[in-house]
Amino acid sequence: MKRPAIFAGEASAVTALQDRLGYQFRNPALLHEALTHRSAAHQNAGGRRRPQKARGMGSNERLEFIGDRVLGLLMAEWLLERYPAEQEGALGSRLAHLVSRATLAEIAERIDLPASLAVATHEARVGVQSTANVVADALEAVLGAVFLDGGLDPARAIVRKAWKPMLDAQARPPKDPKTALQEWVLGRGQSLPVYETIGADGPSHAPLFVVQVTAGGRSGEGRAGNKRAAESAAAADLLEQLGGPDHG
Repeated sequence: MKRPAIFAGEASAVTALQDRLGYQFRNPALLHEALTHRSAAHQNAGGRRRPQKARGMGSNERLEFIGDRVLGLLMAEWLLERYPAEQEGALGSRLAHLVSRATLAEIAERIDLPASLAVATHEARVGVQSTANVVADALEAVLGAVFLDGGLDPARAIVRKAWKPMLDAQARPPKDPKTALQEWVLGRGQSLPVYETIGADGPSHAPLFVVQVTAGGRSGEGRAGNKRAAESAAAADLLEQLGGPDHG
């Protein structure tokens, strides 16, 4: 008999997470769903094969879908308030950085979200609950759960508290990672970065693209709901590896 997937930190970690968020769920089931990785949902179902249309059922993927939109809306609203004189290009650069996988993962780590994630036991052994994509997705799912449980106001309060250090650090609009990477390699006499889509998954309404970029003898990888965002994430990943300029 398979051991059921459990929260990495059990109920105490989940309670502590709510305290750090400053929000107590009226419907705890929403929070449980937001913290359930797809591997845990599959393991708790006994490993039974599901129809393709039910893939991911019971995991945080649906909440991640809505949380992504909630975060984008609230961040755009905040940026318009904060920078009333900036135009779309500058605002878009700020937004892209603030909702990037890297930023989400950093915030998730700061609030110790990985300690509350439920993952399958075999995934827990290899530390999947601490990987950037998994914790970033979980943070979006938590925001989606907060929105469904209490509306935009508590979600807005969480975003403005958790993202304030990031926003305060943006003295100037950050440079797009693809542009920053291109300038970095050309400044060293190297060839232009090469982008390749190495994977595409998910339903038509919520696709997931995986893009690899190669430059400077190394490769970076990015995942996002469209190719452009995935390329940007891949460029940011490679820039970090190469020790390139801070684009955020």
